[in-house]
Amino acid sequence: MDDGMKISVLASGSTGNATYIETPQHKVLLDAGLSGKHLTELMASINRDISQVDILLVTHEHSDHRQSVGVLARKYNINVYTNQKTWEAMGTKIGQVPLAQKNIFAPNTVMDFGDLDIESFSVSHDAADPQFYAFHHANKTFVVLTDIGYVSDRIVGITRNADALLMESNHDLDMLRNGSYSWSLKQRILGDRGHLSNEDSAEAMTQIIGNRTKNVFLGHRSRHNNLKSLAHLTVASVLEDHDFGVGSEFNLLDTNADKASDLLII
Repeated sequence: MDDGMKISVLASGSTGNATYIETPQHKVLLDAGLSGKHLTELMASINRDISQVDILLVTHEHSDHRQSVGVLARKYNINVYTNQKTWEAMGTKIGQVPLAQKNIFAPNTVMDFGDLDIESFSVSHDAADPQFYAFHHANKTFVVLTDIGYVSDRIVGITRNADALLMESNHDLDMLRNGSYSWSLKQRILGDRGHLSNEDSAEAMTQIIGNRTKNVFLGHRSRHNNLKSLAHLTVASVLEDHDFGVGSEFNLLDTNADKASDLLII
């Protein structure tokens, strides 16, 4: 019996990112931006064993997304998937990954894993060749879209009306502008290859959320330039101003940097 696709945002934020996706045939980890020990503990907190993961996807080479990729691949013999430029950019930072476990997942393609189709799509971010993923199982879709400077019409088309969405809500504009970051770093974050503000994320959601969308996670929140309550309130306010039924038509869910979300079945 197929009991659907299960997801948990294990960790999301500027200090580390990882998301767990499960179907009857596969146990998938999207990014491994924390220590192997910490990820093992987060998996255990949702009653899952990290040694059972059979697919590890990487979005890009920044440390908060790839920290323990090599460790997990070697220890648990996990197949790792990302595009060629990201493999090259990770290089020695992740140590040796056995050749048999290194797989190329080209941008803007779909790979068939039996009961799970995974679609990659390129995004605008300051990395070698960043890409995120849409997971399709039994006519349900879960999309992860963080680490992106702006949401293009192409990405809206790919992500529109997903059943569940993990969306970046990185910073509050005032907190960032008035904060202690250098001007160059502020420019990087605010640029087209940086991160989405709470307001920009919400505006993008007005084009993405459809009648099938039931759960939206707010992710990749900056620990210096945002607050959980502020991100939630800002996004909810913008959506409500556009007549979206937050809390009635769909759930707006917060994520944490060090606590996994409950397993959600979609």
